[in-house]
Amino acid sequence: MKGLIKALRPLFEAGRDLAPIVLVILFFQELVLKQPIPNMGDILVGMGLVLSGLALFVRGLEIGLFPLGESMAFAFAKKGNVAWLLLFAFLLGFGTTVAEPALIAVAGKAAEIASQGGVIDATQAAMDEYADGLRMTVALSVGAAIVLGVLRILKGWPLHFCIIGGYFIVVIMTYFAPPEIIGIAYDSGGVTTSTITVPLVTALGVGLASSIRGRNPMLDGFGLIAFASLLPMIFVMVYGIFTV
Repeated sequence: MKGLIKALRPLFEAGRDLAPIVLVILFFQELVLKQPIPNMGDILVGMGLVLSGLALFVRGLEIGLFPLGESMAFAFAKKGNVAWLLLFAFLLGFGTTVAEPALIAVAGKAAEIASQGGVIDATQAAMDEYADGLRMTVALSVGAAIVLGVLRILKGWPLHFCIIGGYFIVVIMTYFAPPEIIGIAYDSGGVTTSTITVPLVTALGVGLASSIRGRNPMLDGFGLIAFASLLPMIFVMVYGIFTV
């Protein structure tokens, strides 16, 4: 019995997390809009898939990605080669961002809107080139962000100074970037911190801070995601200045 409860625990936790969303939808659908929910059967099937997928995803993070990121951080710290650590950090940020489903979706939609607005040619080749360029720009920025975050942990730089300085640059660049790219740039900072990037990057930071003498995992291990949200805004605005 205990084994069954333990096995079903991820499903219970996923259901608890999804419950507020379901209650909000039911409240507005039944009491405000006063309309029956369309395609109830399909919606129930979809909710079941979301529930099971979320439970499996969270469980996969716990037993797979988090331990992998922490163990690699420990191994690099033990090896004592900063160059290899920084290369790994860059490639980790770049690789996980290229694979982000949210970024792929946003880049594709941005290319579609850009073609409709006359910013680029209304051809599939032009849209593909625009979307790929946007994805590569964001991926490069996240790679650079993780390198900067790792250097901050190694050097002990104050996190708040780095973040304040970065957003100061963002505000200044907003005045110089083309209006068409500003909204995309700001959204790019959010879509990078999604399902694939966050677990590995967080585990890398915590593992690295735990393995370095004088570093506190709570104070120094977190903050990499903040850099991964910040630098894409700068890089995408630079991309817009030279391409739009």
